[in-house]
Amino acid sequence: MSSGTLVRSLGTAALAAVVVVSPATAVAAPSPPPPAPGAPAAGVAGLLNELQRLYQQAEQATETYNGTTAELKKRAAQAKKLDAALVTARRSLTRGRDAAGQLAREQYQGRSELSAYLRLLLMRDPEAALTQGQVIQRLAAGRMAAVQRLGAAEKRADQLAKESRKVLAEQRTLAARKKKDRDTVRTRLKQVEAKLASLTADQLADVSGLERKNTDQAQSALVASGALSSSRPPTAQGGQAVGYAVRQIGKPYVWGAEGPGSFDCSGLTSQAWANAGRVIPRTSQEQWRQLTRVPMNALRPGDLVVYFPEATHVALYIGNGLVVQAPRPGTSVKVSPVASNPVLGAVRPDPDGTPLASYEGPELPKGATDGSDEGYGASAAPAT
Repeated sequence: MSSGTLVRSLGTAALAAVVVVSPATAVAAPSPPPPAPGAPAAGVAGLLNELQRLYQQAEQATETYNGTTAELKKRAAQAKKLDAALVTARRSLTRGRDAAGQLAREQYQGRSELSAYLRLLLMRDPEAALTQGQVIQRLAAGRMAAVQRLGAAEKRADQLAKESRKVLAEQRTLAARKKKDRDTVRTRLKQVEAKLASLTADQLADVSGLERKNTDQAQSALVASGALSSSRPPTAQGGQAVGYAVRQIGKPYVWGAEGPGSFDCSGLTSQAWANAGRVIPRTSQEQWRQLTRVPMNALRPGDLVVYFPEATHVALYIGNGLVVQAPRPGTSVKVSPVASNPVLGAVRPDPDGTPLASYEGPELPKGATDGSDEGYGASAAPAT
């Protein structure tokens, strides 16, 4: 058996998993069978635990990188907006300074409100004096407003310049953090790769067999709990998200990718919902933190199933106990049982949406559930 087949065993580790039936109720997964004869001292379960730990560390680092990348994009957009506002403010400041200069020249040349007021005092016609006085008041008010605008423009330009410098500094910090996060993922991937290379063919077969058994047991536990016993229609947006995710089946997992040609786990779920017209957080942790949580026994197509204690993996529920997911580097987007990984819980991007009166899910392409995980490799990490 190849190391690629082995990493499929990273998906479940039901011996350490907790199958969540609702956000507040959990059912422990069944205990693993005893090690097979001839297994290493650590035992098959021990190997599975160790590989699971390495897998979670790698995926956690991946989502950390994704979060940093998303923040960097926000800062870049903010910087662009600030730059445009600063250009406008500086133009306004220039116009204000030009107006102030004109006022100063008029004052110097004796054409200010003061000289006009002196002429007004010397006029003999009271009615004409009154009319000219009103004009002078309007001129004075206009010039006072020009001075006030100048002060406001100077203040606004200074404020925007300060904000722009702050955002630029944040961009530099985030760019450095992104590189550090990238290097962390590369390290984690190499650790998984090294562990795979150290295992014998028999060990690979034993661990893979345990993984398959644990997946079946975990899925059976979900079915027995009633979590997957009923069929609920999605909202219109949920149906669109499901359709998008299904259309991506077969596309490769690429670390940090958001489509259209490749995806990582949260890249797939976030883009599926963006395609449906609803923006959700980029990373699995933020999806778990910000979106509305729902019990597993209330799942409907379009909901997101989140995995592992630190919410480091996510998939999109399509009904009938199945999810579409981008499993990990070396794999392709595929359909899997809900319990293909240790379930943390589920969230709903459209809790206020109205479910459709009837719904028929999209037809799955041939081989949608086929394929084994090919395993991590350092080449899977992004170059930048």
